[in-house]
Amino acid sequence: MFNWRRPANLGVSNGRFAPCRRSPNCVSSQADPADRRHYIAPLAFKGTIAELRKAIEQLPLASVIRAEGNYLYAEFRTPILRFVDDVEFFQQGEQLQVRSASRLGRRDFGANRNRVEQLRAYLKPAP
Repeated sequence: MFNWRRPANLGVSNGRFAPCRRSPNCVSSQADPADRRHYIAPLAFKGTIAELRKAIEQLPLASVIRAEGNYLYAEFRTPILRFVDDVEFFQQGEQLQVRSASRLGRRDFGANRNRVEQLRAYLKPAP
């Protein structure tokens, strides 16, 4: 619960992220859509992982840790207490599967869901 180390279960295996823990501080586009606590829709994205990397690197308190092939892993820090959230992206065609999870604690007060929705708006192509 209070481990500052990077999780060992990051990455994609057989096209899937690790499932969210039962705690309400994680969202994933690969969770069961009936699981309203954890499910979030994938992001529409027609760019490349390199373009996603450039976009993420421009966001405050974000650091890209790994970007290879169709996978990107970034860490986002909270502004005040500097807690770390682990955010993963896996590109499948014109969709980004996403998983965002708090590294510490049990609750995130909607921070991971809000971040993904902000990224959705940020990555949305201009009309």
